[in-house]
Amino acid sequence: MSDTGVTVKKSEDLSEWYTQVVLKSRMADYAPVKGCMIFRELSYALWERIQEIFNKRIKSTGHRNVYFPMFIPESFLKKEAEHFEGFVPEVAWVTVGGDTPLEERLAIRPTSETIMYAAFSKWIRSWRDLPLKLNQWCSVVRWETKATRLFLRTREFLWQEGHTAHATKEEADKEVMEILGFYREVMEDYLAVPVLVGKKTENEKFAGALYTMTLEALMPDGKALQMGTSHNLGQHFSRVFDIKFLDEKEKESLVWQTSWGISTRMIGALVMVHGDDKGLVLPPKVAPVQVVIVPIPYKNADSEAISSKAKEIFQNLQDRGITVVLDDRTEYTPGWKFNEWELKGVPIRIEIGPRDVNQKQVMFARRDTHAKNAVKEEEIVKTTEKMLDEIQICLFSRAKKSLEDGISTVKTYDEFRKFLNEKGGFIEASWCGDSDCEAKVKEETGATIRLISSEKEKPFSKCVHCGREAKEVVYFARSY
Repeated sequence: MSDTGVTVKKSEDLSEWYTQVVLKSRMADYAPVKGCMIFRELSYALWERIQEIFNKRIKSTGHRNVYFPMFIPESFLKKEAEHFEGFVPEVAWVTVGGDTPLEERLAIRPTSETIMYAAFSKWIRSWRDLPLKLNQWCSVVRWETKATRLFLRTREFLWQEGHTAHATKEEADKEVMEILGFYREVMEDYLAVPVLVGKKTENEKFAGALYTMTLEALMPDGKALQMGTSHNLGQHFSRVFDIKFLDEKEKESLVWQTSWGISTRMIGALVMVHGDDKGLVLPPKVAPVQVVIVPIPYKNADSEAISSKAKEIFQNLQDRGITVVLDDRTEYTPGWKFNEWELKGVPIRIEIGPRDVNQKQVMFARRDTHAKNAVKEEEIVKTTEKMLDEIQICLFSRAKKSLEDGISTVKTYDEFRKFLNEKGGFIEASWCGDSDCEAKVKEETGATIRLISSEKEKPFSKCVHCGREAKEVVYFARSY
């Protein structure tokens, strides 16, 4: 792999293109441990921005951040058999501490329900202790045996996991949907990645949950990517971990619980959905650098005047809260800098050369459309703010159209197979609601039901697989 520039087209080899973009833009690198990755400065800055946005939402609604240990006693996991069984193949275990064998194996956190709920059972006594709404930002380990891919599927990844306890099912239902709305806002309004929202089937829901709500995006290769989930856990875990409270009438009841999470796989989705043959294309609302200024010196030109004007523009933009970099490195040519910043996905590039100084203007270059135009000095700040908004809207609109174009509606199994194999994407179909029927489709085609439509659509045919009376409209897809 060459050190600079993306050498394959996105449309011709998405997998190789994706790997090159992630590595060459310095978003990430491979770790010494197989299946793990290093989050470099650019991707971690994106993750910090996501944290900032989401923290603001949940803190405004009474949630608080905490941190629990990454080591979970095996007995805690075994206490909840259904949940434990769902994670057994992926759990990494610690069996020795120093030179001493441990009396009990410790799981490296695959998720935190069991260790957090053991604490909930001590902390919750009365209705006054409810609702308890906690969240933690942490890493989790799931010992994947499938082929790993940077951001999308790694053995260790970063996420947030929220865990709440409520007095009633209605409160828990409200929590599930409120968080789902926050997630959708992060994905669509900030990452500019449109999603389908709905409910998971019994086969696909989180182990131990009453039900699972999901947000699903579509990648350029026609595969679905689960972007986040929000679960109503019912009283399943509270029964196992004895999480009870006395209500206002001194009656003892089990709490109702929820859990919910998003992870750094969203960064992978961002790369895939918006990137082009030159590299990353970052939405302005999350871009760590929104504008780069590149001075273009020329022989016999007044380089001091160019440098002075570039610094002035930098300060004016920074004063308006725009994240801006002045790239005045002398060891690289302007062309080299253009390519580097395009690879890194910076939304706007401002070029300033001797002619621009003389004409009291600069050149603007948009990363998303590659359009260039001259802007008068007095219009620079206003134009920048307007263009950043336009780029954000443009990226979402473009991705939204791709999602809509990627949905095929079918009535027969022959149509189902044809669209799945020739086009991919989401297959909208009527389904009988039978889990065995769902499992057969997965076995025969590799496609799963990604979600049951939240729009409560009326079935428009018999079940796409078995031909019996349909109960639901669902969206099938192959997935990451």
